[in-house]
Amino acid sequence: MSSRLARADRRLFQLVAGHHFPGGDRVLPRLSRSANHGLLWFGAAAAIAASELGGRRVARKAALRGTASLAVASATVNLLAKRAVRRQRPLATDVPVIRRLNRAPFTTSFPSGHAASAAAFATGVTLVSPKWGAVVAPVAASVAFSRVYTGVHYPGDVVAGAAIGVAAAFAVRRMLPRDALEPPAVRTAVGSPRLPDGKGLVVVANAGSGPSATPPEEVIGAVLPQAEVVLCGGEGGVSVPAALRQAAERATELGGALGVSGGDGTVSAAARVALEHGLPLAVLPGGTLNHFAHDLGIETMEDTRRALGDGEAVEVDLARFTTEDTSGTTDTTTAGDGGSGDAEGDRAEAGGTFVNTFSLGVYPEMVRVRERWSPRIGSWPAGVLAAWHVLREFDPVELEINGARHRVWLLFAGNCRYDGMGFAPQRRSHLADGLLDVRVAYADRWARTRLLTGALSGTLHNSPVHGAALLRRLRIDWIAPGTRLAYDGEIGDAPGSLLLSKERAALTVYCPQAAPRLTPLSSTT
Repeated sequence: MSSRLARADRRLFQLVAGHHFPGGDRVLPRLSRSANHGLLWFGAAAAIAASELGGRRVARKAALRGTASLAVASATVNLLAKRAVRRQRPLATDVPVIRRLNRAPFTTSFPSGHAASAAAFATGVTLVSPKWGAVVAPVAASVAFSRVYTGVHYPGDVVAGAAIGVAAAFAVRRMLPRDALEPPAVRTAVGSPRLPDGKGLVVVANAGSGPSATPPEEVIGAVLPQAEVVLCGGEGGVSVPAALRQAAERATELGGALGVSGGDGTVSAAARVALEHGLPLAVLPGGTLNHFAHDLGIETMEDTRRALGDGEAVEVDLARFTTEDTSGTTDTTTAGDGGSGDAEGDRAEAGGTFVNTFSLGVYPEMVRVRERWSPRIGSWPAGVLAAWHVLREFDPVELEINGARHRVWLLFAGNCRYDGMGFAPQRRSHLADGLLDVRVAYADRWARTRLLTGALSGTLHNSPVHGAALLRRLRIDWIAPGTRLAYDGEIGDAPGSLLLSKERAALTVYCPQAAPRLTPLSSTT
């Protein structure tokens, strides 16, 4: 900072220090402390997500966007900015004792991390929901001002921090998926039995999935009155594996199809059972995120009802991970909505399948922490805390990828190619391309800083700590004991070695079609 700007900054600080604002001595120090470690904003995110202002879906998205923006801003300040500019904090004696914080910050002054987090959260929320932005913005501005009023930052520190926060929110908006929900551009249509009003359809509904408080059998019955429903999950309910076996056997008798309503973990388990029984699969978006349904172009259960009535379906890939350990088994007991409750379902399996994504590294750890806290505080706040924990505490894992040894923060494998660069994949435009979309974040020197810089600048695909490839098979060996894996939102213990592979166009899934959108598969390979 130039000497002229520094002098002006100090004069402005002295002006604030010498001015008394009614109520400020009592309110602003407390507000400043409440924002330590982002706790104020995590609480705000939980409140926004649980609200109805602007619609539940918009509120949840606003809370997520604000939290993601905060995480990026905090990492930018602590990993880059504070290390580049080591400015000393103002003297505590310049402000009245009543205003001073109980514990003085020990980090450098420039820029203000509190101001960056506040501006990032408020901007991220506002970009999604202006109504919630109007509520959050005054609080964020007060937090930023409190850092000067309590004497821990110069005004220039706060302005710089706020600028970083705003930039982080816009960067996150650019990295996250598009809002528009459009059917995939490349799909291979196949004929399937017509099941008007769900006649011949047997649906496994996971009672523990999704945000709706209405019993799933009532929701499904209103759209598909002739479908049979098998409930699973919840306290004392039938396990997911047992319910899927029962439903598949019944659907085979009827000559119909297997249906599933639940999160992506339940959908993944249903896909494997449908394939084993030679049944088409009908996906009803009954979970929280419904990634697979969205990539099919299914937004509501009405979309599935229409496809069932018209007999419209597509072929999609199914990805597998298997192990060749001498023990022949690996623990893949799930902890999410696809979890089982009987002895056979909980038995260790030699691998598994996934319809969306597989990962080792950051994401499995986040899921583990989320599942630990969700029974106590709810799934949404637990997810927020888990993301913050991983950002600060996660350690890289050691493994061998196709014969080369690496230390990595994250190994991601998508079932088919995902749109978007870096580690914020968006949507899939092809669900039967026979490929694994593999992305790796290497834990080399300054890896966190390089990854963050690449993400913010849009050059992550050129970063030396980022690798990406489209493969048909992926071999992972020498996985350290205790490493966790995640697939379609479920988690388990990783074995010492894994082989990821594809079954191309193996699964038939009901999906509403529009003839002009169909493209022969051979033309894209």
